[in-house]
Amino acid sequence: MSTFDRTIIIAGAAGQGLVTVGELLSKILTRAGYEVFATQYYMSRIRGGHNSFRLRISDMPQYASADECDILFAFNQDAVAQHFEMLHEGGTVILSDKLNAMNKQCVSIPFNTLAPKPLYENTVALGVLCSLLGLDISLPEQLLTERFAAKGDKVIEENVATLREAYAWSLEYADKCAQLPKMHAHPERILVNGNTSIAMGAMAAGVRFCSFYPMTPGSSVAQTLINHSEEMGVVVEQVEDEIAALNMALGASYAGAASLVPTSGGGFALMTEAVSLAGIMEQPIVVVIAQRPGPATGLPTRTEQGDLLFSMFGGHGEFPRIIFAPSTVEECFEMGHRAIHDAEKYQTPVILLTDQFLADGLQSVETYDMHELPEVATPDYTDTHSESYKRYLLTNDGISPRRIPGMGKSVILADSHAHNERGNITEDKQLRNAMVEKMLLKEACIRKDVIPPRYFGDKDADKLLICWGSAEGAVREAAANMKERGENVAVLSFSQVWPLDKEQFMPYLENAKERVCIEGNSNAQFAWLLKGLTCVPIEKIVSRYDGRPLTAGYIIRKMYEE
Repeated sequence: MSTFDRTIIIAGAAGQGLVTVGELLSKILTRAGYEVFATQYYMSRIRGGHNSFRLRISDMPQYASADECDILFAFNQDAVAQHFEMLHEGGTVILSDKLNAMNKQCVSIPFNTLAPKPLYENTVALGVLCSLLGLDISLPEQLLTERFAAKGDKVIEENVATLREAYAWSLEYADKCAQLPKMHAHPERILVNGNTSIAMGAMAAGVRFCSFYPMTPGSSVAQTLINHSEEMGVVVEQVEDEIAALNMALGASYAGAASLVPTSGGGFALMTEAVSLAGIMEQPIVVVIAQRPGPATGLPTRTEQGDLLFSMFGGHGEFPRIIFAPSTVEECFEMGHRAIHDAEKYQTPVILLTDQFLADGLQSVETYDMHELPEVATPDYTDTHSESYKRYLLTNDGISPRRIPGMGKSVILADSHAHNERGNITEDKQLRNAMVEKMLLKEACIRKDVIPPRYFGDKDADKLLICWGSAEGAVREAAANMKERGENVAVLSFSQVWPLDKEQFMPYLENAKERVCIEGNSNAQFAWLLKGLTCVPIEKIVSRYDGRPLTAGYIIRKMYEE
């Protein structure tokens, strides 16, 4: 159990720099040894519209947003109005001296006095927050020096001077909000979001090609690969549309490059024919779907878990696929690596489902340990006995030897038609059956390798809360709150959502007296899937589909609604 748990909301209009302040403060807190979980709420506009950055600080890891806040830093009056009801009774509003705190205790900042020019208002905001939280001023000084190193000494000096003045001015308001308990600094820890972690995991697995068409909230996976492309040897191509993105990646995969395509639901809709092409070619490919609310454009900068069934069935015909749904930022790294490995090993499409909440969510984590990662599957580069090579050789496990064109003497055929073992087009009914059955053998191997769901709680819990992907943090927090009320409750959380091995979780479903499925969609898609596989009833559904992430408070309120 955590000994303290604070939430700060920094809110205002897009373009006011609130994300910059939030990210800088998050990095400072991470270096100071605090556990940080931050989420972004932003509207689909270049400038204007209400945005917020929500920062949760604790001595124990947190994996969901809180329902209330202790400090509201308001960049405009609209921010005060929108978040006023979220403030604790003793909460504090920090704002410009030109704004109204609506009868809450406040710290009114004279920006005109503390900031030499409007450009430095974010530095003032950072200094005030660090001072009121009781953070050592050396931490923001060091971070600003690093951030502005490329802009020269003058810019660094002006920012540091502004920071110090704002920090000193705020000291007399220290009684306005409780300072954070001191922690042991952990400079080796990092602050990272879900999309960056996915890209890091893929790079650790040896991804060599990424093609994409920009689509929120998936684009930052590609941007991370771009930022590290030279040192990691990754080619990244922005193409004309999503159709080209997946087809180009399939070409790169055929040529031997482990390939990844990030998108969102609308982009994946255009890719489904190419997903089917990957199926019949038995070509490794990883597609990252960062979910957002649909249909169509829907809420393009909000979050949802609405594309589960679409990712399962998108693409005509029948062929095996693997679908992962990481639940935490750390698991995004692990599954970014695992997705590349499984695609290469099973020669089939792998889909990694994340969502805006997890894609943009920032978490303080330990530096990822590359030495503990398993070795990634690779093609057959030996190219021996080229005269007898059969790309689609019928094998006991359905996995055929994969060689790379140009890496030896073998002729490697690939086609969108039904084919024989060598890859030649055929309409022979016996060969057709043999190739379908070969894929079924492969699917059986995949099932043996399924990641089991995680179970939290007593073995014989009365109430079982079932979730998948990014919902886990809020669901586990809700379960902890229910246990404090005396309820016997457990959590079953899935990070692989297809295929499933029901033997891994049937006892949990059968032992519970009541089963509750909690999802970020309106139709309870995962509950539908579970009921179809197991015939076990799901007595209650808790859904959220307003574009906002699940929280413990929301889950508990919906749980007991009549």
